[in-house]
Amino acid sequence: MNFSFSFIIPVYNRPEEVKELLESFTLLDYNKTFEIVIVEDGSSLSSETVVNQHSEKLNISYYYKKNSGPGLSRNFGMEKATGDYFIILDSDCLLPPHYLSTVDSFLEKNYYDCYGGADTAHESFTNLQKAINYVMTSFFTTGGIRGNKKSVTNFEPRSFNMGISKRAFTKTGGFGKIHPGEDPDLSQRIAQNGFKTTFLPNAYVFHKRRISWQKFYIQVKKFGLVRPILNKWHPKASKITFWFPLFFVFFVLISLALSLIVSWIMLIPLLLYILLIFVDSSIKNKSIFIGLLSVVALFIQFFGYGIAFLKSTFYIGLLKRDPQKQFPTLFFN
Repeated sequence: MNFSFSFIIPVYNRPEEVKELLESFTLLDYNKTFEIVIVEDGSSLSSETVVNQHSEKLNISYYYKKNSGPGLSRNFGMEKATGDYFIILDSDCLLPPHYLSTVDSFLEKNYYDCYGGADTAHESFTNLQKAINYVMTSFFTTGGIRGNKKSVTNFEPRSFNMGISKRAFTKTGGFGKIHPGEDPDLSQRIAQNGFKTTFLPNAYVFHKRRISWQKFYIQVKKFGLVRPILNKWHPKASKITFWFPLFFVFFVLISLALSLIVSWIMLIPLLLYILLIFVDSSIKNKSIFIGLLSVVALFIQFFGYGIAFLKSTFYIGLLKRDPQKQFPTLFFN
């Protein structure tokens, strides 16, 4: 099969990120033509100059529209794109040189209407970015739900690295107005419409994560609020693993209470888990300092997500509130 690929990239006030991403495009070891569609989502800091600087080397289409969030901006880009297979990226990603050739080769041999790839940290990223990347992707923290070699079917692609055929986009209508969570929602609707999704090995991106501790907390908190909404919309996709951060919160609180009431020995299971995260991250990142930062990121991730998950489960799952009325900031109009 011959594919005509169109990359869809929404951007909001991030011209420097777009510059770095486009530069990674110029290094792809792919000799077929492809299209890049940049959708400026109501930005006050335009990326148009950056796009024009790369237009001689790359086939780029640039569009500016009113702010409507990343999901609807991706839909806008796919409607404008000329390709028959869309690859969706976040603007804070970089592509390894083999990315597109890997995707093309895989789909020619094993066609799927939707795929997702993993994300990882580039060696040039900051220590904080590497620590956050570790807790977002490690088997010991998220169970590897963001992509691993064992997850080859029924995988929920994430929109920082996601492929979708034009026919699947047309049938489903693309992304919804919720954010975050628009990508697993679309993945479920793709499957419900008879299309298959998969994890595509080795098609990873370097996910820069323009993040601070505060922004990371806000991000994981939103993830926690969104998940019960997605569970309500797609109950068959609900998993016990979505509860693990909340279980961790209870585990920490109970361990601390028992250590005060009974003995400090009650802290040993918690301390062993923290040690596991520290050692594993230190080894994988070749840095004790990043290992320490990963422990901090672990607590921010699990407490931020877990408490928000409990709150959303109470309002959405127990009280049956309307998600958009209860959490209006999670939806774009």
